[in-house]
Amino acid sequence: MSPRKIKITDVAEYAGVSVSTVSLVLGHKGRISESTIKKVNKAIDELGYVRNKAAANLRSNQSNLIGLILRDITDPFYTEITAGISEELEKHGYMLFLAQCGDSPDKLLKCVQSMVQQSVAGIVFSPVRGSTQPIIDMAETHEVPIVCVARASVEFDIDYIGPDNSHASKMATQYLIEQGHRHIAYVGGSSDSLTRAERIGGYCTTLMQFGLPFKNDWVLECGNSQKEAAEAVQHLLNHQPKITAILCHRPATALGAIYGVRRANRSVGKDNYIGQQVALIGFDDVPEAELTQPSLTFVTSPAKEIGQQAGLRLLERMKKNTGSAQRIILSPTLLKRDSA
Repeated sequence: MSPRKIKITDVAEYAGVSVSTVSLVLGHKGRISESTIKKVNKAIDELGYVRNKAAANLRSNQSNLIGLILRDITDPFYTEITAGISEELEKHGYMLFLAQCGDSPDKLLKCVQSMVQQSVAGIVFSPVRGSTQPIIDMAETHEVPIVCVARASVEFDIDYIGPDNSHASKMATQYLIEQGHRHIAYVGGSSDSLTRAERIGGYCTTLMQFGLPFKNDWVLECGNSQKEAAEAVQHLLNHQPKITAILCHRPATALGAIYGVRRANRSVGKDNYIGQQVALIGFDDVPEAELTQPSLTFVTSPAKEIGQQAGLRLLERMKKNTGSAQRIILSPTLLKRDSA
């Protein structure tokens, strides 16, 4: 037979207090002495009482769930963000309710609507073009605090936490120039990507700052897979043999670029004078970068810290959902390895 389920009346009897006192302690309400709180919590621990959160949420019209909506939960950048948010919120007794929306504004809006219907205490989301203002309006209507985490800036009156893409690209480009490179390409991403636009802006600005040419032929779009990146880089180097360095839009682009360089009968590395090696720098570091031959240099944004900051900001909003929106931009770091 399964053991009998411990009830709130059992806790009250064991602690020698009333059921209402136990209820107040569980709900963190009322003026209860510290000694009584300790007595009740000791009874809870020793009896193994498990609180029915769903019932408590219905009674208080509050939830311990936080909605998190990401474009791609398999993306390492968003995986780290999830870890950071979860780390902060779990300290305060909240759990994540995770959803994925892809690039669909309609799906993102449906995710937000569903989470509002589940009475989540707050929502963190990564935006999809054309959906941010409707989400803000929906959140205001239902008085649900929201925070935006994104790879690219958003021009809305909303709390936003994200990386400095332009500075990351400037840092990478300047580093390559200081290594002696004068023919630097950018590979990866698509023309509708705001993140890519910000990075190319930083790349272009830095080239101009040092009196170097910006050529459209040296900026290539490609898909998200390593295979597509390898093909794009091979094509680029075969048609533009002067290129000695490449900025890679995604981690997969950088990993695929290694194969593309080799297929073009070049090698990856720092030596752009003897042997004409091609230097590679990627964005948003991944563990595999240290295992490749050669290991890959990355400019990386603190994705986990972005998540932590988003969690902290949402907790502030949940306490007091008023005041002006904040923009928290976190600086990148250059991780120098053997590829550049």
